[in-house]
Amino acid sequence: MALSETLFQVWDEWEIRALLLLSLSLQAILTTLGSVRKHSKSTLIRLFVWSAYMSADTVASVALGILARSIGGAEPGNNDKKKNSSNSIQLLWTPFLILHLGGPDTITAYSLEDNELWPRHFLGIVVQIGLAMYVALKSWRHSQLKYIAVPVILTGVIKYVEKGFVLMISGTKALRNFLLSDPEPGRDYPEDVRKKKSDPNFVPSPLRPCVSSQGYSGYPDDSLSQAFYLYNRLSYLYLDLILSYSERQDCHSMICNKSSEEAFELVEGELGFLYDELYTKVAALHLRYRGYLRRCFTLFSCFFSLVSFMIFIDHTSPPADISITYLLLIGAITLEVYGFVFLILSDWTKVWLLGYFKLKKVRSGKRWSRKISKYNLIKFCLRQQDDSMWIKFLGKIRIKEMVTKHLNVEHEDVDVEVKSFIFQQLKERSEDVNSLLDIKLCKKLLSYRGDNVLEKLECLDLLKWSTIDVEFDHSLLLWHIATQICYYEDVKRLKGSNSLENLNKCSKLSKELSDYTMYLLVMYPNMLPNGIGEIRYIDTCAEATRFFQKMRKTIGTKIDEACHELYEVDTDLLEELKGDTSKSVLFYGSRLAKQLQTLGSRGDWGFEKKWDMINRVWVEMLAYAAVHCGWKEHGQQLRRGGELLTHVCVLMAHLGLSEQYQIQKENSETHEDKLIECPPACDPFLKLLRALGFTPRRTINESN
Repeated sequence: MALSETLFQVWDEWEIRALLLLSLSLQAILTTLGSVRKHSKSTLIRLFVWSAYMSADTVASVALGILARSIGGAEPGNNDKKKNSSNSIQLLWTPFLILHLGGPDTITAYSLEDNELWPRHFLGIVVQIGLAMYVALKSWRHSQLKYIAVPVILTGVIKYVEKGFVLMISGTKALRNFLLSDPEPGRDYPEDVRKKKSDPNFVPSPLRPCVSSQGYSGYPDDSLSQAFYLYNRLSYLYLDLILSYSERQDCHSMICNKSSEEAFELVEGELGFLYDELYTKVAALHLRYRGYLRRCFTLFSCFFSLVSFMIFIDHTSPPADISITYLLLIGAITLEVYGFVFLILSDWTKVWLLGYFKLKKVRSGKRWSRKISKYNLIKFCLRQQDDSMWIKFLGKIRIKEMVTKHLNVEHEDVDVEVKSFIFQQLKERSEDVNSLLDIKLCKKLLSYRGDNVLEKLECLDLLKWSTIDVEFDHSLLLWHIATQICYYEDVKRLKGSNSLENLNKCSKLSKELSDYTMYLLVMYPNMLPNGIGEIRYIDTCAEATRFFQKMRKTIGTKIDEACHELYEVDTDLLEELKGDTSKSVLFYGSRLAKQLQTLGSRGDWGFEKKWDMINRVWVEMLAYAAVHCGWKEHGQQLRRGGELLTHVCVLMAHLGLSEQYQIQKENSETHEDKLIECPPACDPFLKLLRALGFTPRRTINESN
């Protein structure tokens, strides 16, 4: 009993100190790791950031509540001088909690939903700021260090208001309003009619000259500035707005003459800008450059408070409280310095330096993981045979499937040859779009998912059952299984010959894209076109696991042996005996593999031509998935290290492979720049932005 009372007494004495140290630790995690997730696929980092983001405000709010409760201990007349000193220094901790509630510059939103729910965050801001100010004012007359707290309070309020403002302007509706033009009623038609009747020679003059772009020219040569140029176009596409034909020409002219590495570098840069706008304070701080001044002020305020505390500190206070206060001050300064350096080294600052000082090039950093994730269905099903105690335990607590899925994911650097092949295929398709003026023809080109390649190689009649005759997820599973089987059958056939190295080179892209699209189907099905892909995947896995279980003793976990056994299965009676109860496509994939192997054995084909066809089919399927994935899903993946699919989608859009362009050329006699709906003139959001000194951007053509 005495021990429990002692523990409670220790906790009562140290609970506020522990919460303060925890709050500071959470801020350190958010500050240092908040931006790392942009270019990291690490699940551990995401877990740390998520835990810190979800608990940071709660911990600070609880600490504020405890401080508010303890105010009574600092009332005058208390004869315990040591206790008064302790309360006095503890009440100085309130401003630091306000500072922590403001959050770091490196992360404002964990996901896009946080931006959309900004009214809820705003209400929380009002309540928390109110509580913090209550604690600060209530203790004002009791604290001897009250004037030291003022700069920290101002810093916290500034950062808190910034956080609320950034969440507000990063929502979809706010971004759309920010990009849209002011309303334009056009010419005064009744007045023009009156003038025309009075003067038959009257010709209305245009309100403003029509801007017609004749291709990209005159923009800085450095890649970062070009990425920012493209980002301004991507912003409209991301918000499902429409760009003009001339804008398509500009972007196409910039991209098409570059190498694959340069093109992907541009896309990486502009997606980095988009990440900053959606998830951090950097874009907002960069507006009108006032953010730089605010960061200088907040850094100076924290430093001033540290110096003042060192001068005026009452050394009769408990040493632990003095040490914690020093730690809070030094921690605040360190985090402010980190945030200021983060802002200075951001791409937004670099673009400004490139334009203002006419620099030719600045050092660029990593803006996404540059990795491709792979998931092999056959490997996963072979591993399902594991009956170890660990796997049985996971099954008991019903998380076996989730854990084994994640354990089956592999991350590899995106190969240069893969990017080059994808870029060349997209460029070839863009040349077709470049000559099209009919939106229907453009839509048809974007609807291909392997059938166009098969048609050009005169294989469509044989293989269309695996592409256009089935849903996309069905086709994806078929080709994934067939790709694995074909590869290992070719390895077995060419084993010991000099052609084996050539086979690995020819099939590398197909294997990577096959495993990558399967990873998307399993882990992020929302990024693929709507369908019942998850059901087909589950049924296929169940059938494959059962099939491999029967021959466990002979094949074990060898994927080459497993693929050979699948290849040997007779698939002639599938329609007659399979039925439609199960959505599994396992043996249909085996049938497709047999047909592909038959093509490869033709005299005029060979395995090189066969794999070239499979490579092209996979690129076409990847492109189909990219353009049919919503921009919101692409935006969500930016906080998970980014996806190759997102980069392909943006690259396609800049090459003109998108329905978000006005395909027909504008009439040079009329003004058709305004392709997007204008907001009402009385929109309160626009009034707020103007009051704060931010002018909403005009349409793209006007801004040039």
